[in-house]
Amino acid sequence: MNKKTGIVIFVASFVLLIVVASFAYNLLGKTAYMRDSVAVGDDNTLSRQGDVGTAKKMPAPDFTVVDSAGKQVKLSSLRGKPIVLNFWASWCPPCKKEMPEFDNVYKQEGKDVLFMMVDLVDGQRETQEKGSAYIKEQGFSFPVYFDIKREGMDKYGIAAIPSTFFIDRDGYIVTSAQGAIDASALRKGIEMIK
Repeated sequence: MNKKTGIVIFVASFVLLIVVASFAYNLLGKTAYMRDSVAVGDDNTLSRQGDVGTAKKMPAPDFTVVDSAGKQVKLSSLRGKPIVLNFWASWCPPCKKEMPEFDNVYKQEGKDVLFMMVDLVDGQRETQEKGSAYIKEQGFSFPVYFDIKREGMDKYGIAAIPSTFFIDRDGYIVTSAQGAIDASALRKGIEMIK
């Protein structure tokens, strides 16, 4: 084997190592703060998958977003009521699929449960203007927030959207779901945090 081939193999191996390490870091980082994980079954229902190895309740990571009026809102400032925290974007087909269900449940549960629908703004594919226009066009009534600094995305290790977290009134994550969920699964998650 000549020197150039050896260097190419070394670089390719190093890149592969970095990719695997990054994936493992993201996966472990997500479970570090989640007390329970949830599976979305074939029938689109939530089910607990068990404890991730800690007996302590883990607080929901705090972050700041901007509401539709441009005011900064911290997740921790909403503590006191159960919270449905959903990360989405207007270009995301599974997000669009679940949003009417979220809006219907919000209309029924919005007095007892806070909905924090967070648009993941990247400034290119998703902008605050695109997200706002989509919400207005669809006539959704739930409150919308914009993660313009990607702080929520980073703190929650969001690798795919939609992602939904169910946070109890004391600020602890009870369960979560990755992927689109229907009204039945959403209500089951809400029951877990009431």
